[in-house]
Amino acid sequence: MDLMLILQIIVLLGAIFLGVRIGGIGIGYTGGAGVLVLGLLLGMKPGNIPWDVILIIASVISAISAMQLAGGLDYLVQIAERILRSNPKHINYLAPIVTYVLTIFAGTGHTAFSMIPVIVEVAKEQHIRPCVPLSIAVVSSQIAITASPVSAAVIYMTGVLEPLGWSYPALLLIWIVTTFVGCMLTAFVMTIISNMDLDSDPVYKERLAKGLVKPAQGAAQMELKPFAKRSVLIFLVGVVAVVLYASAISPAVGIIKNVIVPRDAAIMSLMLLVGMLITMLCKIEVGDVASCSVFKSGMVAIVCVLGVAWLGDTFVSGHSAEIKEFAASTVAENPALLAVVFFFAAMLLYSQAATAKAIVPAVVAALGITAENPGDSYMLVATFAAVSALFVLPTYPTLLGAVQMDDTGSTRIGKWVFNHAFFLPGLIAIVFSVVLGFGACAIF
Repeated sequence: MDLMLILQIIVLLGAIFLGVRIGGIGIGYTGGAGVLVLGLLLGMKPGNIPWDVILIIASVISAISAMQLAGGLDYLVQIAERILRSNPKHINYLAPIVTYVLTIFAGTGHTAFSMIPVIVEVAKEQHIRPCVPLSIAVVSSQIAITASPVSAAVIYMTGVLEPLGWSYPALLLIWIVTTFVGCMLTAFVMTIISNMDLDSDPVYKERLAKGLVKPAQGAAQMELKPFAKRSVLIFLVGVVAVVLYASAISPAVGIIKNVIVPRDAAIMSLMLLVGMLITMLCKIEVGDVASCSVFKSGMVAIVCVLGVAWLGDTFVSGHSAEIKEFAASTVAENPALLAVVFFFAAMLLYSQAATAKAIVPAVVAALGITAENPGDSYMLVATFAAVSALFVLPTYPTLLGAVQMDDTGSTRIGKWVFNHAFFLPGLIAIVFSVVLGFGACAIF
């Protein structure tokens, strides 16, 4: 390893580490700074900015923000709370189901924020340590990104895989089934191996003695806005339209032969149309959309993807030859290693879509995957869930939100950084999802 490569790796990891220390949008800032250092001081050509990913996130977030302003998210939270309270003893299973479905529907894991307080309340009422259902639920919301028809990661991957003979409906079916079952198996394992008794948690007992734990307040009485249900219906119709159109133009399905509007453009325009319809039919003040919490978190996500994905692509593009050689010599012999590559890249790049964009082209080129030779493309399908390893470093917003909102103190970060409540369930869920992915690909 020469000195220049060592310096480039130091800049890459240093920028990510500094961004993690700053927190939130900071990783986007430091990612851009890292590109500058790599370019001006270390002679690397800046990589490609993932404009398609950024624009898809922006359009989806704008539509969800309109729905939130109309009261649609409050309505969904109300439904989810009823589900959780319908059988509170099974919260370890119901919580990840709720966050998984919300993410599938919305295309962003940030919707889990609204469920964290409810999960904590229900768990406390049952004297269950909130960290158990919370950790599984947060992980579930991250992994569901790799199965959501409106997530930037899925849209990118289907664009890569469709020319290789994989149909859009088949890919969605594989990813939804394998990731959902993986999350449920994780819930089963964590329920068995975890200490569920809240009253035995020493941190909880200490906080309870100091009066730092709020008593469980029961179901919240939430007054919905007049057009809350209508906004949810409009958004749901938009998501269905995305799935139907993307399926119709899929080369493997071929219902629409002469495609004028490509999938990415269609998804962005449909989401903007949804925002327009919610604005007009639900009578919201469009000027207030930018003040919604979903819009703010979405803008943070966009800046993070811009900075860290640009940094990652700069480094990967500069060493594409070495990466291709590694992929050709190791991944081809052991396909499961691709999941390991995705896992560690996602840990650093902080985004499912950014990870896919940075790694997949190099792997496709290294393995010689083409439309005429698509044989090894199943590896990409089976291991896709591994790009969800955003839980490894305890800095992701929903993860930190769970730590902060759990007033019992059971959801905490250990002294060694990696020994936090989310690492084990996240690792188990990815392993299950990838193993099931290989099984599903064998069937298809």
